[in-house]
Amino acid sequence: MSEQGMGLDIGVLDGEGARQDIPALAAILQDVVANGASVGFMAWNTPADYRAYWAGVAEEVAAGRVLLLAARQAGGIVGTAQLHLIGKPNQPHRAEIAKVLVHSAARRQGIGAALVQKAEALARLHGRSLLVLDTDEASPARRLYARLGWTEVGTIPRYALMPDGGDCASTFFYKELA
Repeated sequence: MSEQGMGLDIGVLDGEGARQDIPALAAILQDVVANGASVGFMAWNTPADYRAYWAGVAEEVAAGRVLLLAARQAGGIVGTAQLHLIGKPNQPHRAEIAKVLVHSAARRQGIGAALVQKAEALARLHGRSLLVLDTDEASPARRLYARLGWTEVGTIPRYALMPDGGDCASTFFYKELA
């Protein structure tokens, strides 16, 4: 998928591609955590922790449980998102969008929106009609999801921690796909 005017290409990585791109993916994760995003990691996490996380994601990709998107500009990965295909027998219609991450140097260019829209399109291709996600209550992503037609369900206080150890409320969203 090429995004006009952005020089952006969004592709889906297979298991091997995910393994090969672990250094770039780890650098994005480290950047977003260093910039205060509550994405499951703390300020004290190390580059080895980020690489280990992405190695686990690569395994999930290889197993067909996760679709991993990579947004590239000028040949480098500047953003990523995951589509977790729910494998429970009573939820074949549902998927979860997770870890929509854009490097701080590439923000405010529409990359996050492009990643979410690509994930929605992939969900449709995989027969999913209901998507869910959550985000830090104070995150700019909250406005992004609302702008993209997601329905806010509510906010749970103290759901997670910020990288500095402070409390983080998480807001949950869903979207019915036509």
